[in-house]
Amino acid sequence: MTTTTDRRTRKRLATRQNISNVATHLFLERGFDHVTVDEIATAADVGRMTVFNHFPRKEDMFFDRDEEAREMLRDVLRQRDESIAPIEAYRLLAHRLVAEQHPAVNFSARSQGFIETIEGSETLKARVRAIRDEIAHVVMTALAESAGQQPDDPDAKLAASLLLATWTVAFIQAHQTFRQKRDTKRATDAFLAIIDKGAVGQKAALAGTPYS
Repeated sequence: MTTTTDRRTRKRLATRQNISNVATHLFLERGFDHVTVDEIATAADVGRMTVFNHFPRKEDMFFDRDEEAREMLRDVLRQRDESIAPIEAYRLLAHRLVAEQHPAVNFSARSQGFIETIEGSETLKARVRAIRDEIAHVVMTALAESAGQQPDDPDAKLAASLLLATWTVAFIQAHQTFRQKRDTKRATDAFLAIIDKGAVGQKAALAGTPYS
């Protein structure tokens, strides 16, 4: 039974990844708003309902690693050494992602296509704003949990807001730097410089709390 279940899980994940890959290719090639779900289903060789079984919303196919990112932000606090403050843990995460060349911090010609696709779609821009708010809530809850506080702890809310603001500015600046200079290292340096500078402000603002 376990073998059968594992096989079904692998098949389901493979189908999901194939749909996402096909959809992303079409979105980058033609623009998000110019690709229909039916076209994605045909290109992926699956039925329309199969697409929706894996992705309730069309934009979910574009942001298919969203849940992975949320879990990573939770794990950073769950797995950190107790000697490392939560704010510092997130700063170190940024440096680790860069060192590992994680796709989330890829500033290159490839990532520019992704950014330009977002910029060309009001639907995707709206989803980015919604995801940012949702992630802020995830971080707030994770921070409060790590400190044994209530989920709506105001200091955790402040910490999450400052963190998301810093990372948002860092991402935007890094992509702009690459767009202007076509230099991945300079873009990455710009990203980390803002992350580090933001962490200094976060620690000052949250001094005396369990988060700094």
